[in-house]
Amino acid sequence: MTNKLIDILCCPVTHKKLKRASKSQLKAVNDAINSGELRSHGGEPVRQTIREGLVTVDDRTLYRIDDGIPVLLEDEAIALVQLEH
Repeated sequence: MTNKLIDILCCPVTHKKLKRASKSQLKAVNDAINSGELRSHGGEPVRQTIREGLVTVDDRTLYRIDDGIPVLLEDEAIALVQLEH
């Protein structure tokens, strides 16, 4: 995924800009997935490890990238506040 593409993408809910998820964010998310603690905005448990993702500039919401394609669906988004326990 190119930086040029990321520059034009935004969160479909808040319309905030997106940036690449950091390695530490991805590690925290994947640790929560492995422990069964993470749910999507749609309420479903997140079971798939996330290799790449985009987060809103306020670091509140993560969208996964599957095979180079951002999954910008509200129900598939992950609220990062879940990691703050």
